[in-house]
Parts: sequence; C-alpha cells; structure tokens
Amino acid sequence: MIMIAAGWILILLTVGGVALDRVLTNQLEREFDNRLLIPLNAMLRSAEYVPGWGVEFNSILGDQNYLDPGSGSYWQISGEGYEPFPSNSLWDDRLVVRDVDAVEPIFYDSEQFPDETLRMVQRTIQLPGSDVQWQFVVAQNREDIDSQIGTVRATLAWSFAVLGIGLFLMAMAQTWYGLGPLRRVREAIARIRTSGYNRVTEPLPLEVQPMVQELNALLAHSEKQAEEARTHAGNLAHALKTPLTVLNNAAHAKAPDLDEAVLREADVMQRHVDHHLARARAVGRRATGLARADALASVEGVERAVSRLYAHVRFDIDSGRGTQVAMERQDLDEVLGNLIENAAKYGGGSVFVTVDALPDSDICEIWIEDDGMGIPEKEWDDIFGRGARLDTGKPGTGLGLAIVRDVVQIYGGEVSLAESEDLGGLLVKLSLPRAP
Repeated sequence: MIMIAAGWILILLTVGGVALDRVLTNQLEREFDNRLLIPLNAMLRSAEYVPGWGVEFNSILGDQNYLDPGSGSYWQISGEGYEPFPSNSLWDDRLVVRDVDAVEPIFYDSEQFPDETLRMVQRTIQLPGSDVQWQFVVAQNREDIDSQIGTVRATLAWSFAVLGIGLFLMAMAQTWYGLGPLRRVREAIARIRTSGYNRVTEPLPLEVQPMVQELNALLAHSEKQAEEARTHAGNLAHALKTPLTVLNNAAHAKAPDLDEAVLREADVMQRHVDHHLARARAVGRRATGLARADALASVEGVERAVSRLYAHVRFDIDSGRGTQVAMERQDLDEVLGNLIENAAKYGGGSVFVTVDALPDSDICEIWIEDDGMGIPEKEWDDIFGRGARLDTGKPGTGLGLAIVRDVVQIYGGEVSLAESEDLGGLLVKLSLPRAP
C-alpha cells in the first residue's frame, strides 16, 4: 500500500509539475515577447522611406539600451538592395534575419552571437513610396527571462519535493495507523496460541469486527470438533474396555469356551468401531461445508438395493423432484438404507416413503412408514440407544438406529418416531436442512 501510494504521488506530482512549469514558462515568455513588441511598434510608427537612401526615423527611439554597444538590446531594418540599418548597440555586428514574409510578428530564438542567446521578433512591412519588403527586427538577450525561468523551476522543484515527501510520510502514517487493528488481531491470535486464551475479546474498530467474529466462530467450531473427537475417543475406549477385559479374564482363566468368547467380544468391538467410524466420516464430510444431495435420487437408489434383498416387499415413493438436502450423498444413503431396510425387515410387506420439502421452510422431511407391528410409544426414546433391537429374533447389530441418530444430528437434523396413520405400523420422520 505504501509503495502504491508512493508511485501515484510520484506520477501525479511529476505530471502536475511539468504542466505547471509549462504554464508559468509560457506566461513569462509571452510577457517577454510583449515587451519586444513595444520597440518594434515604435520603429514602425517612426520609419519613413527616403528614396535613394533607405529607411530613417522621423523621431528618436528613447531607449538608451539601443544606443550602448553590447547592451543586449538590438534592432535592425533590412531590405533587399539596401545595407542593413542597425541600432548603435550592434556596433559592427549585424543580425541575421529570416527570409520570410511575416505580415504578423513572429518570435524565435537565435544563437548567432557566441556569448548571447537572443529572443527575436520580426515583421515584414512595405513602407509608403517603396517597392521593397522591409524586415523590421528587434532582439533581446534571453539572460533575464532564462534567469526567471530557472528561478521558477527551482521553486517548483523544491516545493514539489517537499510536498511529495510530506504526502509520502502522510501515506505511511495513514497506512501504519490504518493497519494497526490487524496488528492487534495478530497479537491477540498469538496470545491465544501461547497463553491459553480461546477468544479474541479486545475491543477493535468496527471495520475488523466482522473478521474477529468469524475468527471467534472458527475457534468455537474448532473447539467443538476437538471436544467431539475427545468424546468419541473416550466413548470408543470405554466401549472397547469391557470386551477386552472379558477376553483377558477368559484367556488367563483358560476358559473352555475361549473361542466363542473371542468371536462374541470381537463382534461387539467391531460394532463399536463401525459406529464411531461412521460418526467420524460424517463429521469430516460435514466440515467441508459443501454438502448437497438429491433426496429423491437417494431414496430411489436405496429402494432398488433393498428390494433385491426383500423381493416380497412392496415399495411406494411419493416425492417432488429436485429436493436438495444439506447432507453428503453417502451419509444420506447410509441413513436411508438403515431406515428403509428396517421397515422392510420388520414390516408386514409394505413400505411407503414420502419426501416433502416444506414450502417457505429450510427443512426437508422424509417419512418412512411400514405396516408392521410398530413399537410401543414408551420405547421410542430407548430404541435409538446403542445395541437396542427392534426384534432380537432377527439378525442385526442393534447399531443401525444409533448411527442414524448420530449422523443426522451431525448435519443439524432430527429423527423421531410415530405411529403410521396410513399403514398402522412404525413411522420414522427425518427432518433434514435443505441445501441453499
């Protein structure tokens, strides 16, 4: 920011300085040229043609500088066929004039004298009684005007330099002051890393408050994820502790049913590992913040898979097209797979799935109904516990509904049970956030 400001200051001051220099220089030169016109007009008013002689003045030019040799002020009248008529200040020198027909005065610089740069004005006049085009020329040494121009340029140079330095220092100070809140945020983050603070609480300007709020939200999210990871690790360790203790005791006691105990407890540990891996995968995919799945496509895909396992079950699906939920397709398939398979396994042969995107709501509801025996209302809360079984006489791990509950809650949804009014069996209602 400082270098960009310095670059623009340099460019603008350079352009402004050059423009101002040209304006002031042209003004000085115009004033100088206007002063040259005064003696030229006096010469034109006084000049007369004398046949056989040339030009003479009927009055004396009053400027003493044109009488003193080498004064730097000169005039001359030239005509074809006549000797030049010079001012006394030229002495033995003569002005070299341009061969032009200058009806209006023309101004130009000349370096015909070794030690002088002359500013000249020339005009062509035909005097009464003469057929010759006479060139009237007035010349003035440029030393005075060049000195004035040098003074102006020196003044512009140092004043613009001071202005540029001042603007650059002001830009530095403004940048340093303006970025001060970011340095304070950096220091606050360093304190979080080194001293155990978990939030940025220092009062900061309104311009950086949104960033601080997002930073605090990120810290809170990270803490939540870390706490979830610690909880999951603790739960998994606790779940594995009992099977490992049983195996250890059976091995030390050399129990005759050791092989059965190993298989039984290994199956228990495998279920717990699968449960926590499913949660971990859901948490990891949710963290990307880009989850999106087509609810109807997922329902139809799961229905095709489950119908191969339960060919005797009739499936009915009712849904509007294009219902998107904020959930990864793999996790949605796993949730719906557990629920629809349970409905087919424990129902009486009919399963009805409804996908309903509530109007003017950010919630999508999915209902899975069956015509089975259902579950008593007093057991609805307990059925989502780890190891809870709908029917212990049928094969299963008892972790399906627990995984469904955990995965749905990870994505900010809810799952609940009710009695199906249409089929008379169990109604499982999923409430999932809709994708934006």
